[in-house]
Amino acid sequence: MAYKSPVYHVIPVPIEKVRPNTYNPNAVAPPEMRLLYESIRADGYTMPIVCYYAKSQDIYVIVDGFHRYRVMLEHPDIYEREGGVLPVSVIDKPLDQRMASTIRHNRARGSHDVDLMSNIVKELHELGRSDAWIAKHLGMDKDELLRLKQITGLTALFKDVKFGQAWQPMDEEDGDESENGDDALLG
Repeated sequence: MAYKSPVYHVIPVPIEKVRPNTYNPNAVAPPEMRLLYESIRADGYTMPIVCYYAKSQDIYVIVDGFHRYRVMLEHPDIYEREGGVLPVSVIDKPLDQRMASTIRHNRARGSHDVDLMSNIVKELHELGRSDAWIAKHLGMDKDELLRLKQITGLTALFKDVKFGQAWQPMDEEDGDESENGDDALLG
């Protein structure tokens, strides 16, 4: 059987059974939220909310579409018109893959919150994912990943990083003329 994308199996889910995830770094400014509301008001929901179904709790955890979810929560006219039901497309992936999916969706659309993004890098690291895995699945280069790891301030994120020597102090006979060696830093 050929692969069939989740979008071909959109299901109606009562908003009460949908929950935001705890890791989404995407932020939408008020003008864009108003525009999203106007878009949904004028055109309806044209894209499903991407969720993971947590069977044990019988809830749908958002992977992508948090702001479309918020529109229904915050606007009674949308809730009423839609009958309190959201279009949901379900993916069945472990947490690390869902986090990566969220980031890919966000990055494909625009910007997201750097502090929250660095927290995701931290969480993925704590889940045992390597820098190479994180960079590949979140669409980052090694410099961007390094900057995000630095923001967290956690030394554990750097335990496997190989550091070179940026400079080597010069001996006095190598031409260091200062008594305290400060000039050696300038090379």
